[in-house]
Amino acid sequence: MRKVIASLAVAAAISIPVSAFAATVDSSLIPDGTYTVKVEKVVDSQHITVMMPNGMETTLAAKGAVSFSKVKPNSNVKISVVKGQVPVYAQE
Repeated sequence: MRKVIASLAVAAAISIPVSAFAATVDSSLIPDGTYTVKVEKVVDSQHITVMMPNGMETTLAAKGAVSFSKVKPNSNVKISVVKGQVPVYAQE
């Protein structure tokens, strides 16, 4: 019986997608700087969910006149982060 339970536990762990292991980080904890990120999802014109270079996932907010309306999922974007917000970005 224990072998069956152990086998089921291993099978369940293997079937979990790798993306489920991505850690989500509060954007205010990201050090100020410039990063090239992969866009996971465009939430709306003011928010995007991205994968940081270190594998962490976060949702970033636009600052000022910045709009993410032209950004597409799975694209790479070069962003500047200042206090957890994006004042400027460039699509690659």
